Amino acid sequence: MVELKTASAARLDAVFHALGDATRRQMLRDLAGGQRSVGELASPHHMSLAAASKHIKALEKAGLVNRTIRGRTHICRLEARPLEDAREWINFYERFWNSRLDVLEGLLRGEPTPEPQGDDR
Repeated sequence: MVELKTASAARLDAVFHALGDATRRQMLRDLAGGQRSVGELASPHHMSLAAASKHIKALEKAGLVNRTIRGRTHICRLEARPLEDAREWINFYERFWNSRLDVLEGLLRGEPTPEPQGDDR
């Protein structure tokens, strides 16, 4: 069965793709301190402006960065909302693993296991 990708799923994919690179994560961390030019974002990584621009384009595609142009200077600003969507996705699995670990802890303490809830076919 082929699943159709929704717009929100595509955005989440773009966020995780953007976060999958250490350079882009550092750029986001730098932007958390305030807006920066492309040159300022590139400088700590000793990369060309063209290479930095490629990273910034991935961040823009994910909606994590907003770039404005002032003359010849490109200014980037953090857009944190997509990170909230990623956090919500991760929290679902955090709750799943916490509940599984709670069951394991109960087993290790010799407590009876809880009855399964819902339809476990």
